[in-house]
Amino acid sequence: MLDRTHNAPDLPPEIGRRRTFAIISHPDAGKTTLTEKFLLYGGAIQMAGQVRAKGEARRTRSDFLAMEKDRGISVSASAMSFDYKDFRFNLVDTPGHSDFSEDTYRTLTAVDAAVMVIDGAKGVESQTQKLFEVCRLRDLPILTFCNKMDRESRDVFDIIDEIQENLAIDVTPASWPIGMGREFLGCYDLINDRLELMDRADRNKVAESIEINGLDDPKLAENVPPELLEKFLEEVEMARELLPPLDAQALRDGTLTPIWFGSAINSFGVKELMDGIGEYGPEPQIQPAEPRQVSPDEKKVTGFVFKVQANMDPKHRDRVAFVRMVSGHFKRGMKLTHVRSKKPMAISNPVLFLASDRELAEEAWAGDIIGIPNHGQLRIGDALTEGEAIRITGIPSFAPELLQTARAGDPLKAKHLEKALMQFAEEGAAKVFKPAIGSGFIVGVVGQLQFEVLASRIELEYGLPVRFEPSQFTSARWINGDKDAVDKVQAANTQHIAFDHDGDPVFLTRLQWDIDRIERDYPDLTLTATKEMMV
Repeated sequence: MLDRTHNAPDLPPEIGRRRTFAIISHPDAGKTTLTEKFLLYGGAIQMAGQVRAKGEARRTRSDFLAMEKDRGISVSASAMSFDYKDFRFNLVDTPGHSDFSEDTYRTLTAVDAAVMVIDGAKGVESQTQKLFEVCRLRDLPILTFCNKMDRESRDVFDIIDEIQENLAIDVTPASWPIGMGREFLGCYDLINDRLELMDRADRNKVAESIEINGLDDPKLAENVPPELLEKFLEEVEMARELLPPLDAQALRDGTLTPIWFGSAINSFGVKELMDGIGEYGPEPQIQPAEPRQVSPDEKKVTGFVFKVQANMDPKHRDRVAFVRMVSGHFKRGMKLTHVRSKKPMAISNPVLFLASDRELAEEAWAGDIIGIPNHGQLRIGDALTEGEAIRITGIPSFAPELLQTARAGDPLKAKHLEKALMQFAEEGAAKVFKPAIGSGFIVGVVGQLQFEVLASRIELEYGLPVRFEPSQFTSARWINGDKDAVDKVQAANTQHIAFDHDGDPVFLTRLQWDIDRIERDYPDLTLTATKEMMV
């Protein structure tokens, strides 16, 4: 991501107040709970749902698929837009589960920053590291929230060291916890010199805040027991000496992350994090594209599809394309050119999301995320412009790691199954390959849980029982090269050839030996594990 140069003209005020960010974390670090509290403070909901509460209270707003509600995990990225103070937040909640990492990766192409949530007891976990590497590829600015400080957690310096070592990024504390576990009283806001005390009685209540003038203010001693105060003052002094100060430019370059401490379930530390996102988070950035990059302050409207979700509303067979606005001021009813088909599209009913609730979007600015209901015209990677042929770059499609054969429970419904599978392929929920010989489909996913989600969605949304059976193939590679060479390899290896939902040839492999053999016998071809989603 390119940073705006310091002498670049200021963005129009409406665009300048946009903050578009994703929340990334390991499963169970408290990401969905944090999302709920953001909505609470943004005034978007009256009471935050809980992932593990009883009955209706546990219906979190950002989980809308039946399986998400049953299991209390997020398996699909969802978008939410709300105002907070002078800012307009566009928040994308991503699945933490590694089986859905591709959805998360694509979502990160549509945001300007990421909020990384870490569990205070567990520190940096494997999935956090994987997602962080994705942010690193795009130089995304990262803000960190260390959650669950009201439970027994690790030493604060240990957590910071682990982030610096494992993720190779400098860390600067924006707040510092006082006590931990049962003794956790609250945090000291190092940016604004304020003492924030946690109220354990009411989880939906904003914490009490006490203005302090520096660390030698006697008010500190009035509110913090002496043994905790002594340890706290010692730690803050060490932190100020050992850790770098908050540098807004280093944060924007993705080399430094500020860390806030708190407890999302107790609504504690969330407001300070939101203030930090508003203050230090980047405004909408320049978007890489071909033949030229697109700047957010351009007058003409440009946007691109980074996610397609089918059947968000089970009563209507709808498909909603999530579109990140890259430039301009969009108004409802505008005609935009769909670059891939070169056809104009009248966008008459765009929606703004509050997870599964939605409202008509009368307008949107660069940085916003809107939904465009459509009947299959829009795919991931598609660009919408006011006539200019622009291709958005950097949206990848990954080779699946698990392949299984899909069979309809009722042989007479094979045609319906094909339709359902194609729908999920266009949504990016799975790869669907049609073998060159034989019938049936081979479905490829990144993680086992995706097969369960697919089977449950095909049954619920299409009324089709489906079973996934083991396939003889273990991986798939896209074949790239000139047409003659591709035709030659296809003719000689028919039993290994399949076509993806775009009609591109794919080589299905059983062993690494298959890949090595093709690369040896056909040096002018390349087999790739990723395919750029471009038109």
